[in-house]
Amino acid sequence: MPKTALFAAAGVLALIAGPALAADAAPREVSEVVVTGAPYVVSMDSTTTAVNVVKRDDLDTAAPGGLGDVLSGLPGVRSTFFGPGASRPVIRGLAGPRVLVLTNGVGMIDASALSPDHQVATDPQEAERIEVLRGPSALAYGGSAIGGIVNIIDDRIPSKVVDGVHGRMLASASSVDEGQLASAAFKAGIGDWVFSVDGLRKTGEDYEIPVGQISRRLAAVEGLPEPERSGTKVVNSAVELSAYGAGVSYVGSRGYGGLSIKKTDTTYGIAAEEDVTIGLEQTRVDAQGEIDIDLGPFDKVKLSAGWADYTHTEFEGDEVGTTFLSDGWEGRAEFVQPERNGWQGAVGVQALLRNFDAIGEEALIPKTKITEQGVFTLQRLDRDSWGVEGGLRLDRRQLDSVAGERDFTNISASAGLFVRPAKGWFLGLSASRTSRAPTEEELFSEGAHPATQQFEVGDATLAKEISYALDATVHYSAGPWSVDAHLFGVKYDGFIDLEATGVDDPDSGFQIYNFVQTDAEFYGTEFEASYRLWEDGDRNFSLEGAADYVHGETDLGPAVRIPPWSVTGRAVFEGGWWTGKLELRQVGEQDRVAAFEIPTDSYRMLNASLVMRPFADKGLKVFVDARNINDAEAREHASFLKDLAPLPGRSFRIGAGYTF
Repeated sequence: MPKTALFAAAGVLALIAGPALAADAAPREVSEVVVTGAPYVVSMDSTTTAVNVVKRDDLDTAAPGGLGDVLSGLPGVRSTFFGPGASRPVIRGLAGPRVLVLTNGVGMIDASALSPDHQVATDPQEAERIEVLRGPSALAYGGSAIGGIVNIIDDRIPSKVVDGVHGRMLASASSVDEGQLASAAFKAGIGDWVFSVDGLRKTGEDYEIPVGQISRRLAAVEGLPEPERSGTKVVNSAVELSAYGAGVSYVGSRGYGGLSIKKTDTTYGIAAEEDVTIGLEQTRVDAQGEIDIDLGPFDKVKLSAGWADYTHTEFEGDEVGTTFLSDGWEGRAEFVQPERNGWQGAVGVQALLRNFDAIGEEALIPKTKITEQGVFTLQRLDRDSWGVEGGLRLDRRQLDSVAGERDFTNISASAGLFVRPAKGWFLGLSASRTSRAPTEEELFSEGAHPATQQFEVGDATLAKEISYALDATVHYSAGPWSVDAHLFGVKYDGFIDLEATGVDDPDSGFQIYNFVQTDAEFYGTEFEASYRLWEDGDRNFSLEGAADYVHGETDLGPAVRIPPWSVTGRAVFEGGWWTGKLELRQVGEQDRVAAFEIPTDSYRMLNASLVMRPFADKGLKVFVDARNINDAEAREHASFLKDLAPLPGRSFRIGAGYTF
């Protein structure tokens, strides 16, 4: 299925979604809807899996950073933190190819999952909303979602009619890195046509830390002098990013269809290597559409597709070191059934073609062509007091490389049940069997990887990775209380891991690590709660809390880079025209570590923020944000750089936003 045919289909969809489509579909009345995970309507308080939603208002006041840094702190979510320039989410202790990052439901088509120093090609500030699904979500999206999904929804292709001109603008400055950020997005409607344009500019210098870069634990292992405890800056941690895009859509009475284009250009330093900087460029084109139809058992079809051309260049001083290239397309079509007495469902198809290549001294992965085709169905019966849901997916993934060819057929399935025993209560239990094909890195890599300081050796004979998961969910919302709790356990057959050999490669000096398969078990819990202590009109005072814990064990011993437990407490005062927050976050020590891994100390961090809307026009807001007020030494255990680059020290940020 060539990309030209895919985008031609989207163009046809845009044309026929106009006045020729007559009848309006009656929307179902539900609470806030989760877009990711199922093509049909599921509300936040009725999900059997763990979901968090970060909205635009929260993104405005979030500290500028990579995707993982912005989401870190959500229950069960941490960051691969490789400096301000690059970070991906770690979900329930899993990262890389087990966490799928999407843009509007379609894959990134970048190389960010291959290495922690590779930036995600979409910045969080481009989003209108980010949805995070924790736990296996592979039925709708394939094996790369075996650990979780992060879907960045940018609304660059509008799905609703816009009357006149609407938009948002944001500007802010931060002290810890002398950072500056400016972003804007506008939509304009002309009849049934809607046009959008947006842009983002972000810069930051080397960021400040309260201690020396090297941790005392690393110094002890390496026999180095005790590190200085005075503050300094993380060398080569500056970042400069620009992103801009535009879109157009036609919104008819029974659907919409449209196209968008986006350009990303960023340069950032690698803290682990003082003379190495990375330049990332991506051009991306997307198509989206949705039409009400009358086609057998289906009443709606949703189409989304993306094509991208991505280049990641590593510069050693002024010289080009290694270049990573990724281009290709991904598309999916979902045929949605009408709701019948609480029964909802959908059938979908998905296809992907991606070409990967690496050129230069650190090209440890050979040129590889990846193709995938999948078909899936999701079904849900909700009878108010009880319900059941389930799904099935079959996909085929082929990897064609000069080092070999592999072909995998994956079967994944899930089943769940839920009850609402009393008003405000939702109890759910879900089980899943998920299959993931190995990546090109796990199969074919062989060479030094300076970002992780490992010499990695793949295994072209690796089999599929299969997980069996059980997830228990409790939602409660009544009166002043709101509670969301999850308990999970996952057993892996053929868990793909990197095994340390204890032998150094003579050329690079890095220790040799082999990709191997073992059995593994992960289990843990996540908890969120809020209680409204006082309320008087539009003023109120609430207490909020969150906690998480994950335990990972493989046949080789403790799983590597498993985040320690965390507990967060927050006081929130809504004063009508202003909102104040005070947060205390405690992250535990991690001394249960894999072979050759160094433990990490606990830390406590105090944060505060104030958002004001002082004028009659509530679209204007001014905010002040203070992070790590106590200037704590904080090291992210899930990061390869934890002993070389701690998290930023005390930081103050001021900004203003306007929405109209």
